Amino acid sequence: MKRILKLVGYLVVFVVILALVGLSYIKLALPNVGPPPDLAFDYSEDHLERGHYLANHVMVCMDCHSTRDFSLFSGPPLAGTAGAGGEEFPREFGFPGHFVAPNITPFALADWTDGEIYRAITTGVNKSGKPLFELMPWRSYGKADPEDIYAVIAYIRSLEPKEGIPPRSKADFPFSVIMHLMPEKQEPLPRPDKEDIIAYGAYLTTLAACDDCHTHRVEGKMVGAAFAGGFEFPLPDGSLVRSANITPSVSGIGTWSEEHFIRRFKSYSHEQKGVHKVKEGEFQTIMPWQMYAGMNEEDLAAIFHYLQTLEPVESSVVLFEPAD
Repeated sequence: MKRILKLVGYLVVFVVILALVGLSYIKLALPNVGPPPDLAFDYSEDHLERGHYLANHVMVCMDCHSTRDFSLFSGPPLAGTAGAGGEEFPREFGFPGHFVAPNITPFALADWTDGEIYRAITTGVNKSGKPLFELMPWRSYGKADPEDIYAVIAYIRSLEPKEGIPPRSKADFPFSVIMHLMPEKQEPLPRPDKEDIIAYGAYLTTLAACDDCHTHRVEGKMVGAAFAGGFEFPLPDGSLVRSANITPSVSGIGTWSEEHFIRRFKSYSHEQKGVHKVKEGEFQTIMPWQMYAGMNEEDLAAIFHYLQTLEPVESSVVLFEPAD
């Protein structure tokens, strides 16, 4: 009996050592997406213009990497905070940890190479080789035409430096280990010709990472049909927002016309002044309407036509529940 207990003890020690070795390997050797590329490209006016458009109206990088004012409808970014980061995504949102958008202005990225920024955007690995949570939609951005990512980098480099470093994101165990297994090498796609409206719309939908919010997820895992909505976002006042179903079903956008779809976005433009003060208990959303309103109509139309090709999913979502 003593001999058996001794053998069991040895086995337990071996398993513990093996587990520690495995964890150490994952934490120290992964992720492995390769070194950052050696990039040297021209920051032309065309790059800056394209980058401004993508970062503010399609990929909406400034949506997370700014401070949003939720006293106004859809929480538009506060003036003067572009790129400074600080937007929080807590456990209450269903995330496996507390995540904070970092500062991406030249103040924080001064010692980053263009290749390191490119790798972070497209593979989910930061300057020091650590993984980024998928809240940063690097899987979607990894499918972008490299020229579009170059443009975004050019634009980020042109931002006014904002001093201050937001608190670091903190993932809960065991997700803090699992994160190291998630980054993957980029699979870039050329930007489709605009004449191929479905392919072009699919590209823009991927670049805008629409499915990230419009798919029900819990702790980063997909638990609902893609694009069928239902992702829950508690707001600071205790109210609850859910993302809408954008599949072409009756409960989604199946009865919408292209004109209706475009008008819905454009109604929140600065010119239309669709963004207003939100009273207590009044409907609110995290959808950054004002930012997407800056997308040109041709691109919005392409997204609409692509969404109409999706599998219809009947899912009636209650979009808003006021605080008790």
